[in-house]
Amino acid sequence: MARLVTDAETARRLFDGLTEVFDNGEAVVATFEEAGAWAIEIYFERSPDHDGVRTLVRGIAGDEASKHVRFTAVAERDWVAHSLAGLAPVPAGRFVVHGCHDRHRVPPNRIGIEIEAALAFGTGHHGTTRGCLLALDRILRRRRPRRSLDVGCGTGVLSIATALATRRPVQAGDIDAVSVRVAGNNVRLNHAGAYVRVVRADGLADRRMRARAPFDLVFANILLGAVTRLATPIRGVAASGARVVISGLLSSHAAAALAAYRARGFVLERRIVLDGWVTLIMACPKRRVAG
Repeated sequence: MARLVTDAETARRLFDGLTEVFDNGEAVVATFEEAGAWAIEIYFERSPDHDGVRTLVRGIAGDEASKHVRFTAVAERDWVAHSLAGLAPVPAGRFVVHGCHDRHRVPPNRIGIEIEAALAFGTGHHGTTRGCLLALDRILRRRRPRRSLDVGCGTGVLSIATALATRRPVQAGDIDAVSVRVAGNNVRLNHAGAYVRVVRADGLADRRMRARAPFDLVFANILLGAVTRLATPIRGVAASGARVVISGLLSSHAAAALAAYRARGFVLERRIVLDGWVTLIMACPKRRVAG
């Protein structure tokens, strides 16, 4: 493990930059608040090139940050299960995301979504996932989508929440095979299998992701680059007047993502900011009817 402690802004820059560098699964990057400061930890399967890691940190955050990188060996352990086991249920509007040990803590007037520890993104504790759930709660106050799409579904939490709230079809997909397996398990665990279909797919390139179009609701909770590239494909599958929710964005990324969607005619309806992460709710323009 490589680790350094720094300020919040530097930690955010490092988390964003290092996540992009290691997006092939070579390492896992984590950041969290610790005694008034912020820690960045990078977990490797085997001992990394120490100088190479310091060079990466230097390129993102400067010389001073690179000097504080420390390396240590950690015992083999199911770190995901360990870290999630003690997390409290997460409320987000009408939804509560929880582990199996907290089923009894879901209020009777809320929709409980049980998500277990797994190597996939989306437990509700991160600002992006919670932001998307709050966005969904807001959208559902005004409309009940007939067909929904979840691009980069991770654990499937957004697909499950949408299915349980609407009882209507949801198409979900992720490029990562582990995420697809995890999402499928969570869909069954939450008795949403009648509504949610999960496939392994790279964005919207797979025809299975487009088969149920047009969609009244689209989620894309992924990284900036992928969110931006999806602007045109999402415009192609979004129904007239649909709502599109994008996240996975640091505050510094929101303007770039929004510009890409505005260029395709989308209109910003709501911006949700949680823990330095931004979720955008956008409306798809209504299509003109000839004549």
